Amino acid sequence: MLLASRLLLALALVLSSVAALAPRVSPRVRHESRSGIPRGWAPVRRAESDFVIPLRIGLAQSNLAALEEYLLDVSRPESPNYGEHWSPAKVAQTFRPSPESVDTVRGWLVDGGIDAQRVRLNPTGGWLLANVTIAEAEELLGTEYYVYEHAESGHKQVGCDKAYHLPEHVSKHVELVTPTLHFDAKVKKRSAKSKVGNPGSGPVSPKTTGQIKNIFNQLENCDEQITPICIRALYNFEYVPVVPNKNSIGIVEYTPQAYVPSDMDMFFGNFSPSQVGERPVFVSIDGGKRTIDVGFGGFDVNGESNLDLQYSMSLVGKRQPVTLYQTGDDLEGASFNTLLDALDGSYCTFEGGDDEGFDPSYPDPFGGGYQGMLQQCGGITPAHVISTSYSYDEFDLTPAYMQRQCAEYAKLGLMGVTVLFSSGDYGVAGNGGICLDSDGFPDFEGNIFAPSFPGGCPYITSVGATQINPGAKVTAPESACMQVIYSGGGFSNVFAMPQYQKKAVESYLSKYPPPYAGQFNASGSRAYPDLSANGANYVVAVQGEYELVYGTSASSPVTAAILSAVNDARLAIGKKPIGFINPTIYSDVFKLAFHDIVSGSNPGCDTNGFSAEPGWDPVTGVGTPNFPVLLAAWLLL
Repeated sequence: MLLASRLLLALALVLSSVAALAPRVSPRVRHESRSGIPRGWAPVRRAESDFVIPLRIGLAQSNLAALEEYLLDVSRPESPNYGEHWSPAKVAQTFRPSPESVDTVRGWLVDGGIDAQRVRLNPTGGWLLANVTIAEAEELLGTEYYVYEHAESGHKQVGCDKAYHLPEHVSKHVELVTPTLHFDAKVKKRSAKSKVGNPGSGPVSPKTTGQIKNIFNQLENCDEQITPICIRALYNFEYVPVVPNKNSIGIVEYTPQAYVPSDMDMFFGNFSPSQVGERPVFVSIDGGKRTIDVGFGGFDVNGESNLDLQYSMSLVGKRQPVTLYQTGDDLEGASFNTLLDALDGSYCTFEGGDDEGFDPSYPDPFGGGYQGMLQQCGGITPAHVISTSYSYDEFDLTPAYMQRQCAEYAKLGLMGVTVLFSSGDYGVAGNGGICLDSDGFPDFEGNIFAPSFPGGCPYITSVGATQINPGAKVTAPESACMQVIYSGGGFSNVFAMPQYQKKAVESYLSKYPPPYAGQFNASGSRAYPDLSANGANYVVAVQGEYELVYGTSASSPVTAAILSAVNDARLAIGKKPIGFINPTIYSDVFKLAFHDIVSGSNPGCDTNGFSAEPGWDPVTGVGTPNFPVLLAAWLLL
């Protein structure tokens, strides 16, 4: 009996030792999936099993569940810590993935046959990187890889089919893995069609009705032509910067979009003579070029940049420099992450921070493009206000990709940066007026609303568009923009409704219930836009001629200029920049700081869209700025 007991004990010890040495095993779970292939892409063959890909594993960030709480603590007007923004170092340290996450994911890779020496942690601690074969990736992720080709561009890329899987104990430590399900929102290399800055790319691209010969720079003509004096009259905006050396405003442009210097002087000569010869402070990110050659461009290439800079610079005036973040080179182009790389080193492309599917690679692996590297990683100090007139449709991207990027915008807010994005120009529809079918696929015959990104991210400020109604005076109430474009607005299919807008949005839905059951996400999701500014009939100089321009592309830089003046006034009396403004503008304290827009709608998807009503609405947000009231309210915080 004693001998038998000892034998059983010895056997148990042996088995436990073997178990300790065996690979860690847990059931595989679906980590990320997509319902279909994005427009224009098709699988052409299985990927070769010995083809090597750079596997990048984005580790789950620490304290991400508390991100909104941290942000609201420095952004709510009633908070005792309002304006006490964090340093970049504190942000990086707070959200750095835990050692447990690093060890768990590294252990899984090693157990899966990847030699430990092939696995490295990037310097910021956010990504684990390993070059693996297709066969190894398929085994690790429980998926199949294919070569996909884009019909318009001919660009090919490797991606997996429908879903990929991770062990259950690993999945909770991972945000996303690339390259897997993600397709180029801007097709890389020489396929110019789909870059974010390319003509017609994204839901926000300004529209023109053509050239105009006669310029009316008079207030009585603002219903026909918007010039800087019209914007000043609309929003009671008169301000002379006091501490421009302490203040900053940034405009983001994506190559191949670029401004024409001679157009700047043509515009300034008519509307702001003291600024003739003035240029934006140029910051090149990943090979961005300062200007474009005269004769090469035209409205599709120069319209966006000229619009953004002519109006932001003329509105802030000669004393306040405007920074231009020119992003991406001619070959690789750029994505939103390219900009975020430059603003925050912990989010950096060169050390594995980006997504192979969506984001360009630098130095340019094809040659002939930008060859720079580490100086762009967190090397750019973000301006206090940053305006971007570009965006995607949510269906272009995966939820994990959007959530990861949205968290980065929240971090910028923590650091005191106001991030503005145009809401879109197709009402409740996506780029080009496309909608969704009942399965969530893009379909021009569909009737399900297609929200935009980053408009649906709760940590940016989404800017819609208004108009002066035909025949109306500049002093008359504006309406939602319904000339040439429709103000983008609606409800995200990815992001939950943030607390700061809950009261306003629920009030709209209860008082003015939209008659579109099943056509938009009514489950309690993030609603946009947050506010608006005029977006119709802008006079813009383009390649030596004036054109009449429309779009939320105009609304965002105009709003940025107004908010920049608020920052200047606060900085002049020793206060901090306004930072993330959404909790403030939705508060009762700021109700009188905006002109409420109560007419118009944003049609799309064979509907009239949502209607502009008293209070917040998913067409014009809380309304347009009333600068004197806005300034006074912010100076009291």
